[in-house]
Amino acid sequence: MRVVGLHEDVLVCTSAIWQTTCTIVRGGEEAFVVDSPVLPEELESLPGLLEHVGWSCSGLLATHADWDHLLGRLAFPGAALGVAETTAARLTGEPGAAARELRAFDDEHYVHRGAPLALGELQALPVPGRLELGDAAHELELHPADGHVADGMAIVVPWARVLICGDYLSPVEIPMLSPGGSRSAYMATLERLRALLDAVDHVVPGHGEVLDAARAEAILREDLKYLETGELPLARRSPEQRRIHAANESRLGA
Repeated sequence: MRVVGLHEDVLVCTSAIWQTTCTIVRGGEEAFVVDSPVLPEELESLPGLLEHVGWSCSGLLATHADWDHLLGRLAFPGAALGVAETTAARLTGEPGAAARELRAFDDEHYVHRGAPLALGELQALPVPGRLELGDAAHELELHPADGHVADGMAIVVPWARVLICGDYLSPVEIPMLSPGGSRSAYMATLERLRALLDAVDHVVPGHGEVLDAARAEAILREDLKYLETGELPLARRSPEQRRIHAANESRLGA
């Protein structure tokens, strides 16, 4: 797992699987862990990482309900999990789905985990909205981010000028329209994200390296063009991205 610091209050951990990102944000005496790495040893290292930098996990946040973003509970089983109201509704409506999908991944890749995934009680957060972290001087901004799936939120860390956008603006993955997602909602989310880019220096996509605002804007334009025309971006034409495109085709008109 790769760890980089974006600000004295923001660390980004990138998993060896799918380049899935996990962002740790500190405010005052508290810290939130947003999304999660994937592999057991990566998750097991998170408490030690926080201890090393002198931070304490006060809670977990997930940008959306896909299983690879929900594994923070395996690292911090006692922590509260905050999600957008749309995500809470999806998880409630699909009980056990994330745990089953994780088991399927582990079975396919021969991964052993010490405990099953249990999400426990969820804290449903109103989005758009604000979430205090530590003290009144540190408030996270929560913005709607659906289209990839039916739920989701993007998170702005204003004092650190960081945008955590979930599964959007990825330098390694084309827009993916999963079940519940749609082309029109995805494009609307991209326009909301565009409006946030002037206020940030760093963008953390759900998959891939951290971007500066200029590169994020360039990827946003490529993603809009892909959704409008079906033409894959030049740097994202691997066999895997072509497979994703084939799965998208039935939803590109939605």
